[in-house]
Amino acid sequence: MDLRAGVVLLYLMGLSSADPVKYFDCGSPSGKVTVVDITPCASQPCQLHKGQSYSVNVTFSSTVQSQTSKAVVHGIIVGVPVPFPIPIDDGCKSGIQCPIQKRQGYHYVNELPVKMTYPAMKLVVEWELRDDGNQDLFCIRFPVQIV
Repeated sequence: MDLRAGVVLLYLMGLSSADPVKYFDCGSPSGKVTVVDITPCASQPCQLHKGQSYSVNVTFSSTVQSQTSKAVVHGIIVGVPVPFPIPIDDGCKSGIQCPIQKRQGYHYVNELPVKMTYPAMKLVVEWELRDDGNQDLFCIRFPVQIV
């Protein structure tokens, strides 16, 4: 591949990649989040279309050892947390190889399905991944709009 073709390819790859999502750390005593990415999410707040699923990718490091991990997701609507079911709540089946080791980095990947029955609205998604002591490996919040 010549230099010009390589530059064009790198430019096109840059256009297709999404910017990391702006998030709020709502308390992660057992870990530290470095990047949150939702795909597809062209602008923020992310526009979630009814009937589609979105990939949620969280890069984090753990400060504890844990045999298990479990995801708990809520939609916060007018300050009230409402359970938001996800297909797989076992973090060990979502890109993380368990047991989780202290001072190691992980890439958690899961799906966020948006049901047709959800009302169109703006809300905040709260996504927790808990260790086997029920402490948050991470807790993040990010705004979305269901359309």
